[in-house]
Amino acid sequence: MIDAAEIIRTGTSILFVTLDSLRYDVAHTAYEDGLTPRLATLLPEAGWERRHTPGSFTLPAHVAFFSGFLPKLPQPKQPPRLWECRPPTFKTVAKETFVFEASSLLHGLAGLGYRTVCVGGVTYFSRETPLGSVLPDMFDEDHWRPEFCSREIDSTRYQVDQALEIADRYDGRPLYLFINVSATHVPHGHYIGDSRDSHASQRAALAYADEHLGRLMMTLTAERRWLIIMCADHGDAFGDDGFRGRGIAHPAVMNVPYAAMVR
Repeated sequence: MIDAAEIIRTGTSILFVTLDSLRYDVAHTAYEDGLTPRLATLLPEAGWERRHTPGSFTLPAHVAFFSGFLPKLPQPKQPPRLWECRPPTFKTVAKETFVFEASSLLHGLAGLGYRTVCVGGVTYFSRETPLGSVLPDMFDEDHWRPEFCSREIDSTRYQVDQALEIADRYDGRPLYLFINVSATHVPHGHYIGDSRDSHASQRAALAYADEHLGRLMMTLTAERRWLIIMCADHGDAFGDDGFRGRGIAHPAVMNVPYAAMVR
């Protein structure tokens, strides 16, 4: 069990990675088939946990994440939450849960000296539209460039380079570093030379991202302790039961991979 209250109390930095639109079945089979060897070194022996996302597309899922609601196990009994806003007096919170006195986890951490930084990916982090500013506005600092977006075939490399520069700049200060990995979001058919997005092309996108995410985590944890959380914000339907896309309550969308660890 991760003691998030102790982690925050000791000023341990936090890396939160969302693999945008990554289906659980795609992540699981990629792990089983050895396509993500660097992420596999971080995951438990059984691989990714299957969890249920709190939102069926990027915006509501991330608003929930940044408010303290991470994906839940598909079962009635849940482990203690890592963090949550101070609840009403009648509710009991586990001692391992970090309780923040703010409207979001990000503001709660900032009040304790953490620098909260966003490395955006999809256009909900781009500030190109009014809605594209909602999530970045929650951070102390945000970064987005067109090459971070999914149409760029080497997007994860650019995002990781930016994240490592940020981590180096704030070395010695508690950091909440968030990365929205866009490679697994449509379009990803270009990873297999196809104009259509599919299970196969999302697997290939994840295999591509694995190299750079492995580089990120190995570099960050070489000299400092980090809490690392990785999950998808939602999945994507590729013709399942006739559905395509996201924003629907279909198992292909609602089941997501999740992992959390201290390294």
